[in-house]
Amino acid sequence: MSGSIFSEIQNRIKNAEAGTIFVTSDFTDLASNTTVRKSLGRLTEDHTIRRIIDGVYEKPVYSKLLDEYIPPDPDKVAHALARSYHWTIAPCGDVALNQLGLSTQVPVVWSYISDGPYRKFKWDKITLSFKHRANRQISLMSDKTSLVIEAIRTYGKDNIDDTAVSILRNRFTEAERKEILEEAVGTSEWIYRVIKRMCE
Repeated sequence: MSGSIFSEIQNRIKNAEAGTIFVTSDFTDLASNTTVRKSLGRLTEDHTIRRIIDGVYEKPVYSKLLDEYIPPDPDKVAHALARSYHWTIAPCGDVALNQLGLSTQVPVVWSYISDGPYRKFKWDKITLSFKHRANRQISLMSDKTSLVIEAIRTYGKDNIDDTAVSILRNRFTEAERKEILEEAVGTSEWIYRVIKRMCE
C-alpha cells in the first residue's frame, strides 16, 4: 500500500468534521477498494476513526462534559449507507415524526423508505431498517416532501389535528410549502388534503 495514498485518505478524514460518517466508496477516487479498506483498517487501529458496521466508519465526537465518545448519529449512518448503495431514502415512522417535531420519542428502530431492497443493519442497541418503495414514490421528490408525506402517513388520517398541521406549517418557509404542495400532487388524497391545510 502506497504511503502517499494512505496519507491522502488520512488527510481527508483529518479535515472532516468530527461526527462525519465515511463509507469505503468515499475514497475509491484515491485507490482500489482493497487498498481503501486496508487504510481504513489501519486508521481504526490507531483510533482515528471507529468502525460502526462493515464498510461504515465514523470520525468520532468526544464529549469533554461526559468524558467519553458520543454514539454515532443513526440518521447520518443511514444516509452514508444510501450513498454507498446508491439508494434514494427518506425517513419514515417515528423518525419522520421526530425530525419534524411531531414527536419527542426517540425511535427504537430507525426506519427509512428506500428505492433499494429491504435491509436491516444493527450495531450496539441501534437498528436501521430500510423498507422498499417504488422509485417514483421518492426519487421524484425533494427530501422535504418525502419527509412530510411519511410523517403525515405515520401520524394517521384520524389523528391529524390543527396542532399537528400548525407544527408542520411552522417548520417550513412559504416557498418551501409551495414546493412541497407541487411535488406531492401524486400522493394519497387524504395526505394531500393535509398538505393543502399546511400551506394555507
